[in-house]
Parts: sequence; C-alpha cells; structure tokens
Amino acid sequence: MMEKQMRKLVIVTGVAILAVAGSAAFTMFAPGKGEAQTNVTVAGERSKAITIYRDPNCGCCDAYGEYLETNGYQVTRVDDRDFDKRSVAAGVPEQGLGCHLAEIDGYVVSGLVPAEIIERMLDERPDITGITLPGMPPNAPGMAQQKIGTLKTYAFGEDGVAVYANE
Repeated sequence: MMEKQMRKLVIVTGVAILAVAGSAAFTMFAPGKGEAQTNVTVAGERSKAITIYRDPNCGCCDAYGEYLETNGYQVTRVDDRDFDKRSVAAGVPEQGLGCHLAEIDGYVVSGLVPAEIIERMLDERPDITGITLPGMPPNAPGMAQQKIGTLKTYAFGEDGVAVYANE
C-alpha cells in the first residue's frame, strides 16, 4: 500500500515538474524585439495602445497624451510620482530622462517624442530598449501647439546611446 502511494506521489511530482519546465521553455522562446512580435488587432494592424507613467501634477503629460490620442493612439495614463525611477529601471539613461515614461509594443519611450518618431521605431523594430527625448523641450508635442524646429531623439539599449532622429 505504501509503495503504491509513493509511486503515485512520484508520478504527480514528475508531471508537475514537466508542466513548470514546459511553461518556462515557452516563456524563454517567446519572440523578442527583433522578431515578428507585434500586438495585432482583428483588422491586422498593429495596436496603438500606449501606457504613460507620469507625475499626476504634470500638465504637459496630459497634453502629450491628448496629442497621441489625436494621432490614433489609445492612451492609458498611470499616476506615478516615481516615474523617473521606473524610467531608469527600464533602461533610460539618467542623463536622458524625459518628463514621463511610456510603454508601447515592447519598447519604452521617455519624454515628449513626436508620434512620427514612435511610428518609425515601431515600423523598423530596431534592436533597442527604446527612445528618449530628454527634458521638456519647449517646441515638443505637449509643450507647444505643434512641433517647431528640430528635436533630437536618442535610441538606447545594450549597445549604448545613439541619435535616433534629429528632425
């Protein structure tokens, strides 16, 4: 009798271990940034859902969210007084912090990055962590009615920091 219970316990334990290992393998081999991983809507277009972590008292972050919505994004705003710490933890260089942090389709976007630059990143799918427009440039979306002049946006990731766009 004891041997039968022991054998049953070994089998149940073995099945549980296989289930956990299978789940871990599935997670490890999920598509990465450089692969065909996109949020797809029913119509076959990429999702434009974006989450913005921002200081609840920042008016430009609200204006930026509205700007993105007028450009077809579905914006979720999350109040986070520590968005700067979240930004650094997400890989944004400290000297490149923007006024909020956004997440979209596996990338992070720091600051008031114009919609066309976000679109380019999502279309090109570069092997980066994300992009940043440091500080609060007065001519950036969310600060000005419309972008005036040029804005320098940086890409960042495992290979360091480089200019992504200067337009």
